[in-house]
Amino acid sequence: MTEVRFYHLLRKPLEQALPELLEKTLERGWRAVVLAGSRERVEAMDQHLWTYDDRSFLPHGTAAQGDAEYQPVWLSDTEENPNGAQVLFLIDGAETGSPELYERICDLFDGNDPEAVAAARQRWKRLKDGGHALSYWQQTDRGRWEQKA
Repeated sequence: MTEVRFYHLLRKPLEQALPELLEKTLERGWRAVVLAGSRERVEAMDQHLWTYDDRSFLPHGTAAQGDAEYQPVWLSDTEENPNGAQVLFLIDGAETGSPELYERICDLFDGNDPEAVAAARQRWKRLKDGGHALSYWQQTDRGRWEQKA
């Protein structure tokens, strides 16, 4: 059964938290897919992952660049796993209808947006009812992750 982690963003925005989590994913030798809510968001994240840190970058690609099988991180606004990823990152409230395709799913949501929190609670309930192993992670005052459930 797929492990699903919910990440409650409170201190750091998605643009800061996602690259950190992607770096940890790649350090483990895993591949990732980031499923965004729109094509525009994919384009913005594509640019951001090249420039978010002056000392590093995250190798990644999108449908616009192609060659998905060579990309350790794939950004998309459609449900797909063309790079054989073990980890799926859901952003912007995106959902998957095929959680079984991944070993782990990371659902990142903005804890400062009541609508995003309510939607995350609904996703939690659906996945729990589906028998998935769930955990809930919240940012501390220093922006680190602490498991709460």
